Amino acid sequence: MNFSVGKINTFSNYISIVRIFLAVPLLILLNSYEVYDMYRTLIIAILLFAFITDISDGYIARKRNEITEFGKIIDPLADKVLIFIVVIKLYLLSEIPGYIFWIIIIRDLLILLGGIYVSKKLGRVLPSNLLGKATVIIIGIFILSIIGGIDKDIWFYKYLLYLCIMFSFISIIGYLIRSMEAINWGKNEYTKIDKLYKN
Repeated sequence: MNFSVGKINTFSNYISIVRIFLAVPLLILLNSYEVYDMYRTLIIAILLFAFITDISDGYIARKRNEITEFGKIIDPLADKVLIFIVVIKLYLLSEIPGYIFWIIIIRDLLILLGGIYVSKKLGRVLPSNLLGKATVIIIGIFILSIIGGIDKDIWFYKYLLYLCIMFSFISIIGYLIRSMEAINWGKNEYTKIDKLYKN
């Protein structure tokens, strides 16, 4: 799949790229956030900023008619990079259970590998949909609550935990169904499926 400079050089894509570079300060702050309470605040601020960019890049791309194949790749990739970094660090610090760590990691890996396979079959990228975005938001809220120092014995923590698990599995099933339909319909019908799942 080839990308011309013009298809990469869009404002919405730059926003997604900025989100990837947020991984650098996150890594630095996560290494010491247990020692300095201020670091927790900075981490939360960075993740909230990342959330804002995640919403805005797609909106701007549609508004400015800048939807590109590169954008469909870089947007979810930026989400996965940030989630990987934070979840791995929290797991190493024993802040999250091992099973939720593996559920989140395996989910993202399956979707990443599935996306590569589907792209080769279609010659185009299967874009993120509402279910995928909702799952990322729920995982993000779960992560923010832990970094914020939530009491793991209260009902709200357990509610977020179960919600995170449920949406992780549902999003994998949803992506599998979308992928199979896209491949079965073929390249010529791909645009119809794309519009169907965006509504």
